[in-house]
Amino acid sequence: MSSAAAAPDRAGRSPYHGKAVGLAVAAAVGGFLFGFDSSVINGAVKAFTEQFELSDALSGFAVAVALLGCALGAWLGGRLADRWGRTRVMFLGAVLFFVSSILSGIAFGVWDLILWRFMAGLGIGIASVIAPAYIAEIAPAAIRGRLGSLQQLAIVLGIFAALLADQVLAVATPGEGADASGELWFGLEAWRWMFMVAVIPATVYGILALRIPESPRYLVAKGRRDEAVDVLTQVLGSRDAAQERVGEIENTIRADAELASQATLRGPRFGLLPVVWVGILLSVFQQFVGINVIFYYSNTLWQAVGFAESDSFTYSTITAVTNVVVTLVAIALVDKVGRRPMLLAGSAGMALCLGVMALAFTQSTEVPDPANAGEMMTQLPGGWGTTALIAANLFVVFFGASWGPLVWVLLGEMFPNRIRAAALGVAAAAQWVANFLITISFPPLLGAFGATVPYLMYAVFAVLSFFFTLWKVPETKGVELEDMESVKVSRRMRESTP
Repeated sequence: MSSAAAAPDRAGRSPYHGKAVGLAVAAAVGGFLFGFDSSVINGAVKAFTEQFELSDALSGFAVAVALLGCALGAWLGGRLADRWGRTRVMFLGAVLFFVSSILSGIAFGVWDLILWRFMAGLGIGIASVIAPAYIAEIAPAAIRGRLGSLQQLAIVLGIFAALLADQVLAVATPGEGADASGELWFGLEAWRWMFMVAVIPATVYGILALRIPESPRYLVAKGRRDEAVDVLTQVLGSRDAAQERVGEIENTIRADAELASQATLRGPRFGLLPVVWVGILLSVFQQFVGINVIFYYSNTLWQAVGFAESDSFTYSTITAVTNVVVTLVAIALVDKVGRRPMLLAGSAGMALCLGVMALAFTQSTEVPDPANAGEMMTQLPGGWGTTALIAANLFVVFFGASWGPLVWVLLGEMFPNRIRAAALGVAAAAQWVANFLITISFPPLLGAFGATVPYLMYAVFAVLSFFFTLWKVPETKGVELEDMESVKVSRRMRESTP
């Protein structure tokens, strides 16, 4: 390969960026696993709840336990990645998800199902940490934001794919209507096949993990300099540029060695470094604005507006497709507009939409559910239903174009090299815990206070996320990872100057 760099086009894109895109797509398949798993369980939960005769509490725990596994997997994945390498840990996540998908499909009862769901969470948590770290370390700075956003795009595509798979499997059961309790092949119910079909993306992810090169930063840290140069030459198009970049990585590693005592997450503020707390709070705010309530419990809103429960596939599809489209918009803008402006706009938009939804539900009434005798359902009168529906979908737009993808981008970029994987693991673990808390808290909040209080609470968190971004989140657009620490130092100096 020639050592001369290929000339970029008028848009500033190197022809060699295609290789970086391919590697980022391969790593982002881990996000597809998360999206697929989080959506596939929704198609199966009613069927296995009835078959195993579960209480509401135990059924809810069987759904949410994967999120606890995700938290542990994220925490472990960050540490294992520094020891074993990024690609080996990706493969481990794929194996865990593959095995758990099969075992969940042949579960004998709720307790072994819970165990296999926890194992699935471990695999997803590992993948959620490794993907943004690997993409940030492999991507040229000019397109790093777009490539980092692929993680969120993969998540929402996984949600849509699982939604489609659930519908196909349910409809394929004998008899009228879509029923996941019906038997399909080999005497196994459709809900079991919903879990087992996940072996397809798990297999693809595992194969890709074995084929893509290791992160150049990990290779340099392990003394494998020539391999790192080869990898960077593929994505930069110039061996000279790759040699220069490896030299920069070596300098940061030497500096880190001199500051070995600082190669820790521990700091003066509540036991952690300030930058780690920024990552944790980014993750928590991403979940505390209530996005998963919109996805997991959207039927409450849609039925309140007047849609029948049997239309669940239609309105879930609308939400999923909307999220895919706006994530593509975020990918197009992130390296042009920057991270902070998009987060600030997203926070303001989400706060407004959630506030409108909370206001709309102050007008709700309880009426008999025509589909379930003796049950009551929430109904929004007149124009309030349309108002809430528009606000909910605009909320998805604002989230999908900002906090959805950009938190993953920032988590891959913002940490110093010496603690990146471990810090990302802690931040991702916090995200999964926050997801778990929001998921299990919405039903009791809804039952006790109606929809107004939880939506108002999420609106408050959206407002807080705006000021948090304004005061604490650094802009990382176009900055090489090796220069990130100096950028933060200079920013602090500017902020302290009268």
